[in-house]
Amino acid sequence: MPNFETVVVNTDILILGGGMAACGAAVEAAYWAKKNGLKVTLVDKAAMDRSGAVAMGLSAINQYLGVAKGENTVEDYVKYVKNDLMGIARDDLVANIARHVDSSVHLFEKWGLPIWKKEDGNYVRGGRWQIMLNGESYKVIVAEAAKNALGTDNIYERVYICEPIMDGDRIAGAIGFSTREEKVYVFKAKAVIAAMGGAVGVFKPRSTGEGLGRSWYPPFSSGSSAYFTMAAGAEMTCQEVRFIPVRFKDAYGPVGAWFLLFKSRATNALGEEYMVTRRAELENWGPYGKVKPIPANLRNYLGMLDTSAGLGPIYMQTAEAIANLAKEYEDDPKAFKKKMKELESEAWEDFLDMTVSQAMLWAACNIAPEEKASEIAAAEPYFIGSHSGASGAWVSGPADIAPPEYQWGYTNMTTVKGLFAAGDASGASSHKFSSGSHAEGRIAGKSAVRFVVENNQEPNIDDAKIEELKAKILKPLAIWEEFSGFTTDPETNPNYILPRMYMFRLQKLMDEYAGGVVSNFTTSKALLEKGLEYLLMLKEDGQKLAARNLHELMRCWENIHRTLQAEAHIRTVMFREETRWPGYYFRADEPKMKEDWEVFVNCKYDAATGEWEMIKRPIIRLVD
Repeated sequence: MPNFETVVVNTDILILGGGMAACGAAVEAAYWAKKNGLKVTLVDKAAMDRSGAVAMGLSAINQYLGVAKGENTVEDYVKYVKNDLMGIARDDLVANIARHVDSSVHLFEKWGLPIWKKEDGNYVRGGRWQIMLNGESYKVIVAEAAKNALGTDNIYERVYICEPIMDGDRIAGAIGFSTREEKVYVFKAKAVIAAMGGAVGVFKPRSTGEGLGRSWYPPFSSGSSAYFTMAAGAEMTCQEVRFIPVRFKDAYGPVGAWFLLFKSRATNALGEEYMVTRRAELENWGPYGKVKPIPANLRNYLGMLDTSAGLGPIYMQTAEAIANLAKEYEDDPKAFKKKMKELESEAWEDFLDMTVSQAMLWAACNIAPEEKASEIAAAEPYFIGSHSGASGAWVSGPADIAPPEYQWGYTNMTTVKGLFAAGDASGASSHKFSSGSHAEGRIAGKSAVRFVVENNQEPNIDDAKIEELKAKILKPLAIWEEFSGFTTDPETNPNYILPRMYMFRLQKLMDEYAGGVVSNFTTSKALLEKGLEYLLMLKEDGQKLAARNLHELMRCWENIHRTLQAEAHIRTVMFREETRWPGYYFRADEPKMKEDWEVFVNCKYDAATGEWEMIKRPIIRLVD
């Protein structure tokens, strides 16, 4: 096996990730660190310019309140988030992001992001909380500001972080490897901010064959935030809350602009609007079936009922929507033609800003949106804390508004001393999207600097432990070197499993037992128990993952990270004895929502023993 060089980097604040939350943390932490003589270092698995969920671009900023102009209040947003998650949300965290998010958006515009403006200078709204933009370079613009704040000498790209480094009960850094060079990186730090995104690929995707790997959320998000915080011993929350977006079928194109800006309807194959024909079903889901807007999971569920009844495909009525918007110009042929051209352009631009593949699929399928409807469908489950999911670390709330039960000294610090979380890494504060993740990163960045100023001791790191972690990281390469000659076919060998085969096994068992696409998102205690049995067997086989090169070594570790996320999910869905999010998952043995389960379900993992602790935490409301 090659002799990997060990590179040691000493810093004060270590930011893990390169997406929106990490960029927000970089800008804010660098500002306050400079005032206190501290060093900030950022490590990214990819390259910051195109890293994270906004990598391909975005056609709208989904969280902008407009508080200064009286458009919305922080309290309004807290109510919206709580209702959309069927009551499961941390009011203090949501409010803290909401009161800071507008300033992040104003920074984006200052840095050069082209946000749509009306003649009066106000932003063009795509909905109550959304503003429209030309966002193909959104991430590049935000990353440039972060890189300028940090300085390129303090940024390490193409480095995959595998494990936390601990000093007793305090975080002391992180260890990983270069995906381009034979180097293992040891980052020693006094505070660490986890912002490595959510998890894709835990469940089998709808896309197979030539489409394998296509997903709604970036396929390179491999559960590293969840793994890192869990492996460090942090308490986690909402690990049962996976998100299933309904998107344009097969290429996952966005539907938000069609519903909110174009005012389009979704119907079944008979032209029936399932949100109307199945409205009575909403009465079965307590107060959350009566709120407006209807929670995303319930909207999903009503469409799924039509699909299960054989009334699919489900269509977005794009032609009808465009015709309705152009109707007022019908008496003026020239104006009508101009308006139709404008609407057609906006329809395509919605994809070209953020999901180019959907525009290609439309073209391949001879779909002109002004002429015919286009299929939409529920995607596979994802684990994210920033969108309509809520999974992530249990973090401390802001001192001025968080109840004592939710606050332990430093805002956005996990239950592990010195370890902070933001974006998809922090839980129970959904609907922060890109702008809110950036704002939360800024909150965590400032808080981490304050932590280091008040706890400025060098971490005590055991060199023997570092060598042990290095051997663990490189083990798949050693296994390949030792056993690759045992068979003539490298894909078939009793001594190891290659990462691609491991991934297929993980996705198959999660799909069939934990409520994936094949089971119409339905599971039960018996299915979950069998799935956990197979998952624990798979974890054992994970000890024999083999890698032929650095790329496969990264794939091995992505599998390891995803597997812990999968285990947390199965255990937490099993622990919550109800169905609270039909449309995200349905427990056939517990088919109703229960009042006594309007609580947070949290968990803690002991990396040394492999034991799990399941915890109920009360929901403390700040807003009714």
